[in-house]
Amino acid sequence: MVLIGIIITLVYLFLIGCFVFGFDKIKPFKLGNTPPKNTFSVIVPFRNEAENLSGLLESIDALEYPNPLFEIIFVDDDSHDDSLNLIMGFSANTQDNIKVIKNERTSNSPKKDAITTAVNHSKNKWIVTTDADCILPKYWLDSFDAFIQKTNAKCIAAPIAYAHSNRFLEQFQLLDILSLQGATIGGFGIKQPFLCNGANFGYEKALFQELKGFEGNTDIASGDDIFLLEKVNKAYPEQLHYLKCEHAIVKTQPQPSWKDLISQRIRWAAKTSAYHNWFGKFTGLIVLLMNGLVILTLLLSIFNDFNFKIWGYILTIKFGIDFLLIYKAASFFNKKAVLGHFVFGSVIYPFFSFYVAFVSLFKTYKWKGRTFKNGIS
Repeated sequence: MVLIGIIITLVYLFLIGCFVFGFDKIKPFKLGNTPPKNTFSVIVPFRNEAENLSGLLESIDALEYPNPLFEIIFVDDDSHDDSLNLIMGFSANTQDNIKVIKNERTSNSPKKDAITTAVNHSKNKWIVTTDADCILPKYWLDSFDAFIQKTNAKCIAAPIAYAHSNRFLEQFQLLDILSLQGATIGGFGIKQPFLCNGANFGYEKALFQELKGFEGNTDIASGDDIFLLEKVNKAYPEQLHYLKCEHAIVKTQPQPSWKDLISQRIRWAAKTSAYHNWFGKFTGLIVLLMNGLVILTLLLSIFNDFNFKIWGYILTIKFGIDFLLIYKAASFFNKKAVLGHFVFGSVIYPFFSFYVAFVSLFKTYKWKGRTFKNGIS
């Protein structure tokens, strides 16, 4: 048992250490005075988002990018609240480059269908996706445009963060998303991209069409971002980039309750079995084994079947390397205040993570009023 624990701990230490190294390899992108050039179609699927849309709409109105160079396509995925009226009223009063279309359902994945529907209706060279509960920074599209001009990218993953809150639930989620963003950036830095987030993701329309969109993954309800990332990484690895720019950070809303958070994480976990990227699967396995090791050795130590001192060493190594990665992410996202909750959050996280991984194998979950099991509606 001790030998197995040492092996898992060393592999975990090396893996997260690689992410720390890779994080620094991706240099921050500074937004200059590059004249705007590229055209964008921003896609926003929505379903019953009336309580969140006002923030997004206000941030759209504040975008600095020239109106003729972008359009906003809202895709109504069978909403039955006041979402549609809010968008139409906003469009009529402030913006003339917004359109609303109905989702054309063809698969078991409502969001993939919504994006595909919008791509078919889009008129611009670049597609950028975000979510209805997000807040967009005013130089968001400027950042994408300048980065494209500099790198000649075909696909760009970009940063997201949660809005700040003082409740521990939100602090816990912020620590979690910072660790995910740290691993995302680190993966790009070591040339092993395996994560991105559809709330801030851009790609050429022609690329989406060339790769046949989400074909091959439509039986999984979520994963519109990861599965497309895998396709791009296989076809055009040198033109897949991460936009590490403070002006490109999209803020999204944390889950309001532990129940909602667990349901969200089960949704995320349910798609991992369908991943094709070996590095993503390997990372998920090592993280799961490390969290399981922390729990198992603690229980064995309590019942005198394992040395508490060795458990303490394992925990210290995990906390140390985790803190280093999260610290780097918190510095970039200007969220260092959350580090005060790191110790307590890290104690809870192995139990939370292992529980989500276990129940995702069996439990159905609800998302946007629909029921799913193992990612299938």
